[in-house]
Amino acid sequence: MRLLVTGGSGYTGGRLVGLARAAGHDVTGTSHSTRVEGLVPLDVRDRAAVDRLLDELRPDTVVHTSYAQSDWAVTALGAAWVAAAAARTGARLVHVSSDAVFTGRPAPYTEADLPEPVYPYGAAKAAAETAVLAVHPDAAVVRTSLIIGDDNAKQHQLALDMAAGRVDGVLFTDHIRHPVAVDDLAAALLELAEGDHRGVIHVAGPEAITRHALGVLIASRHGIPADRVASGSAIDRGIISPAEVRLDTTLAESVLRTRLRGATEILA
Repeated sequence: MRLLVTGGSGYTGGRLVGLARAAGHDVTGTSHSTRVEGLVPLDVRDRAAVDRLLDELRPDTVVHTSYAQSDWAVTALGAAWVAAAAARTGARLVHVSSDAVFTGRPAPYTEADLPEPVYPYGAAKAAAETAVLAVHPDAAVVRTSLIIGDDNAKQHQLALDMAAGRVDGVLFTDHIRHPVAVDDLAAALLELAEGDHRGVIHVAGPEAITRHALGVLIASRHGIPADRVASGSAIDRGIISPAEVRLDTTLAESVLRTRLRGATEILA
């Protein structure tokens, strides 16, 4: 399979590039903000550049992992340009989305639930989903959650920096997510790239956990006591972001061979 992975210099994209190459696929990964050996430069905000790259490579499948939390053009427009180019060249598309598209509620969200974002990054990811499915109806849209696994993950770095006093702040006790291991997510994305699933699918771990409890698990791997990980309430601080977001992964469990592990098992 000729595979194009946008965001190949990122945590998830990089893991996917390595996994796919090890499986014998012909893989091209892209990088925007950094020059990385083995990757090609691509600014997904540049529609002409996206078109040129897909015309040159003619991939069988594109896995789009590129995003930037503070940049609407990268997250929303970039997804639209990649989806349009994939559709035009006949490439399968697997688009990585996020649980950030939801407002938050105690009941789990299924794939049938429509996005209802409450903050700019969630709105950008929701717009990306809409654009992708509009221009490439056969695409797989993968909603995932916090991505963990080793200390290269942003969640690990944040918890360790807070515990060491390198950054101020707290980890929220009222934000609930379903973290997923980067290796599990990469394996699931490769499965979907090789397969024919279309539409939205939730790929996340089975364990619901607060951001603070997750931070405690990460710290414990380094022998750092729980009381070094500061806790607090997002609601009390007036933070506008989804609070309790539980992804129902029943569909993924039936479609994928990859076993999606919970945070406690991942960080044991």
